[in-house]
Amino acid sequence: MSHDHRVAVVGAGPGGLAAARYLRQAGFLPTLFDQADGVGGQWRVGAPHSKVWPGMRTNSSRVMTAFGELAYPPGTAVYPTAEQVGAYLARYAERFELLSDARFGTRVESVARDAGAWRVRARGADGVGMTETFARVVVASGWCGRPAVPAVDGLDGFAGRGGVTHAAAYRGAAAFRGLRVLVAGGGISALEIASELAVQGAERVALASRRQRYVMQKLLAGVPADHVAFTRFAALAGETFPPAASAAALKALVVATSGRPEQLGAPAPADDLFAAGLTLSQHYLPLVAEGRIAPRPWIARVDGATVHFADGTAEAFDAIVLGTGYAPDLSYLGPDVRAVLGTPPALHALTLHPDLPGLAFLGQFEQVGPHLPTLELQARWIAYAWSGRVALPTREAMAARLEAAPPHGVPMQVAARLFARAAGVEPDPRAWPALARALLFGPMSPATFRLSGPDALPAAPAAAAADAAAFGSGADGA
Repeated sequence: MSHDHRVAVVGAGPGGLAAARYLRQAGFLPTLFDQADGVGGQWRVGAPHSKVWPGMRTNSSRVMTAFGELAYPPGTAVYPTAEQVGAYLARYAERFELLSDARFGTRVESVARDAGAWRVRARGADGVGMTETFARVVVASGWCGRPAVPAVDGLDGFAGRGGVTHAAAYRGAAAFRGLRVLVAGGGISALEIASELAVQGAERVALASRRQRYVMQKLLAGVPADHVAFTRFAALAGETFPPAASAAALKALVVATSGRPEQLGAPAPADDLFAAGLTLSQHYLPLVAEGRIAPRPWIARVDGATVHFADGTAEAFDAIVLGTGYAPDLSYLGPDVRAVLGTPPALHALTLHPDLPGLAFLGQFEQVGPHLPTLELQARWIAYAWSGRVALPTREAMAARLEAAPPHGVPMQVAARLFARAAGVEPDPRAWPALARALLFGPMSPATFRLSGPDALPAAPAAAAADAAAFGSGADGA
């Protein structure tokens, strides 16, 4: 195969695997680079660089934690474990023969421009370096590159016997049994860890957050939240109505299904849901209501084992767990590349830059909602555009729409339609009258993006209908 077809894919997690699968199908020769010893990325439980803990459950349903051509084995729970997701990704890599030129145990140290191509410098676990030139590079190293640690006076000197742990290093509740634990943060990881600690033996659990978010439960009257919230109807509403109206509608859904935080003993969030933020947790608010988790304001300072809060109160703790999120690590990109991108990176459609031809970013933005369907769509668009199967945006078109991702995340339905339209695979419900209700009100499952356009599948209509009917959301009732 010619040099022009060689593509370096940085990362062998879900995004990197999807990229390799569709690039290979389009006639390219992808080479996967990953610092771990196998595929899975964050879902490779137990790997030194994995930031998930044993037994952790997904926050998206099995239907929405999948790619379009591979289902989970029969009997898989509605919310798979991290180990099951890792096994799923390994099966995906094997099925599509993605590992023939994979470089595991290899950390990419530099990606730099080199006379119209890209020079990739990497180092293996044995310390031996390598440098190769590729026509193209896909940056798929994930959003959780490095833990975000808040600047809190005295945090480095915390004297509690359980120490300070970031969620990236959390490996389960056993290490915190019998301890008084403060969890810091307001996102999914913080709420899930606080909930696990509260039911698995911590003496006391408190949660400090900068602002109270609205909290949606994972199951809404027996239906996974991602089947209810991330729909084409929601996407169309967001495109049609002003942001305030969309925020009000989403807040009404959250409050009707999961209650207001202040009803259950948490602080009252801001009235505007977009300003307050939204997170997901099945058990957090019920545990607050039972008095098993104590909400606290943000941390003002730490003095020994005593934590002082913004409201002037103080309390002693044995351990602090920081569920304060992550930031992508793009330090391996050459300085000139990072200078072109800016901070945060400004990209066309979250993927391309007009002044960096042959370089694509996959999954390098914070998203609200299920990730695998959008990662697959973005991978398909990149492969289709580079191979000429769909038109690559012109430099002028890309330059006219360069923007950084919003700081609080892109809703899944927005990202999915963005990539699906670019790839030519977003279905028109009017063309599928028997599926119209499922397509509008059912989940935006991977099968719904295989109805038309490149890589349409004969089995997709039945699969899309089954996905919508699985929990009664968006079913046609036929």
